[in-house]
Amino acid sequence: MIRKFALSVAVAAAVSACATLPAPPPAGQQPAAAPPAKPKVAHIRFALDWAIEGPSAPFMIALDKGYFAEEGLSVVIDRGTGSAGTVTKIASGAYEMGYADINSMIEFNVKNPDKALQAIAILYNTAPMTVFTLKDKGIASPADLVGKKLGAPAGDAGRRLFPLFAKQVGIDPNSVEWVTMEPALREAALAKGEVDAITAFYGSGWFGLLRNKVEPDNIVAFMYAEQGLPLYGNAVMASPKFLQENEEAVKGFLRALARGWREALADPVAAVETIKRREPLIDAEIETARLKMVIEKHFLTEEVKKNGFGAADPERLAKSIEMVAEGFELPSVPKAEEIFTDKYLPAKDLRMPPGM
Repeated sequence: MIRKFALSVAVAAAVSACATLPAPPPAGQQPAAAPPAKPKVAHIRFALDWAIEGPSAPFMIALDKGYFAEEGLSVVIDRGTGSAGTVTKIASGAYEMGYADINSMIEFNVKNPDKALQAIAILYNTAPMTVFTLKDKGIASPADLVGKKLGAPAGDAGRRLFPLFAKQVGIDPNSVEWVTMEPALREAALAKGEVDAITAFYGSGWFGLLRNKVEPDNIVAFMYAEQGLPLYGNAVMASPKFLQENEEAVKGFLRALARGWREALADPVAAVETIKRREPLIDAEIETARLKMVIEKHFLTEEVKKNGFGAADPERLAKSIEMVAEGFELPSVPKAEEIFTDKYLPAKDLRMPPGM
């Protein structure tokens, strides 16, 4: 009886299996191809250069709207504490990719050739280093800085590259007196009259002075880029090893980020709302103004309008690397192709600002 029952079950299973099998294709016709397998999810830990503020919106748009996920990526984005720190975090392997000042990366690469990084998308088309002063200080032009006290942290990029700025504007770099201070005290020191000027990144310095009750009309800014220094600014970067081993994931990351940037350019107010949902204590009005300032001062240059964002002009890049090596007193000058590659960038039409 048991053998008879087992035989019945086996026969029934065989009949059922035959009933569900697809019919064979007609003679001479190839069977339909199986649907492509979904790409393996790539995990990317990404470090920003600073706090999550208005200019971080494009990254958060790509994350929150699922643009990274659509590219088969699982991305975690953390705030940074400064470009130098972000570069070190990527080089150490704590993060696969990050966003930092390319000039800090150039210095790191020369000093740490075995851990060198490579930029793959330059998003700040101009460097943000700036000398800030106040109108009531009587400083109307860079020439008026001679004999004045300037405040900045010892490692501040604007301070360390001040000799390049001084050379460009025709003053002796040793004609000013430096006062070393913590970053958080910089704008307050200028507002209180403890120094005559400070060096800072444009967005940080401007809004730092506003927080210290300085009226906008009283702020004087000499941005290095506006004085003729061709330096680039913030860029997405990673180790060459990671880039080579994860080419498709890196390309997908930049495609998703390009979508985030295009949305932020089209509607900065809505972009900052993405930040507000993550950081409810931020002042949306201030962060929108900060994002618009970054777009105006560092992003929408004539070069970007022509070539799209993320790219670099080879001659300009080579010249800027030489200047950074001079300013940081580096023992060697890296080649442009060691510092930046456009291999992973999306097509130009995906990197053009909206309406252009």
